[in-house]
Amino acid sequence: MPWLKLGLVLFLVFFLLPLSISAGLYYANGTGAGWRTADRSSAGLLPPAAGHSPAVVRVFAAPTVRWRGIFATHCWIVFKPEGARSYTRYDYTAWGEPIRMNGFEPDGRWFGARPDTVYAADGAAAAALIPAMQRAIESYAWRNRGDYRAWPGPNSNTFVAAVLDTLPGLGVALPPTAIGKDFPYDGRWLRPTQSGTGLRLSLGGYAGLTLGWVEGFEINILGATAGLDLRRPAIKLPGLGRIGMRGQDGPATPVPEALRTS
Repeated sequence: MPWLKLGLVLFLVFFLLPLSISAGLYYANGTGAGWRTADRSSAGLLPPAAGHSPAVVRVFAAPTVRWRGIFATHCWIVFKPEGARSYTRYDYTAWGEPIRMNGFEPDGRWFGARPDTVYAADGAAAAALIPAMQRAIESYAWRNRGDYRAWPGPNSNTFVAAVLDTLPGLGVALPPTAIGKDFPYDGRWLRPTQSGTGLRLSLGGYAGLTLGWVEGFEINILGATAGLDLRRPAIKLPGLGRIGMRGQDGPATPVPEALRTS
């Protein structure tokens, strides 16, 4: 019984309380109003493509639409090969063909919410990543109409996680609010973490456990994630996300050796 009480207290403190705070902030800020006409213009996070020759890779995340933004974020991928005069954006959505290309501004606000940069690479590092990312997008298994499921997946975050998983050792972790990132898109419930520094156990996306040097320690209950990052000290809470140091240092991220000749 003492263990049961302790588990209940931890669940209340690390899951229900953060979600309650996030809900209060959501309604206090009036985030849910006017989503049909919400701003989806550029947030100014990317240099003008036509005047910027080096290759660019970005992964963005922003709170999802309406009340779902209380606990979940939507992630997407943007890249531009060297010399290209436009960016290419990929989302995975619930309407139309699931893999949606250039449906929105590359760094556009997600129905009014300004995106955060989850991962950034420029120049030679980005150029080395883009071909592998394109192959992963083209071969993604859950690409047919009807495949999308908001919970527990496969959803937009499952798609981005699957692409990143094909880039071993990249050292990036999606936000704890990226519900669906742990869905076993390839059928494997136990697999290495994206960084290759640990293991991730997912019980069909409904519950799971992650332990890795880059990802830190995460517990997933019904898609909500709580955890601790010791490498770059931070706590991870449902709804509130990462509190502490950023997950990565800056825009110029070295590319793993294995990808430099791929």
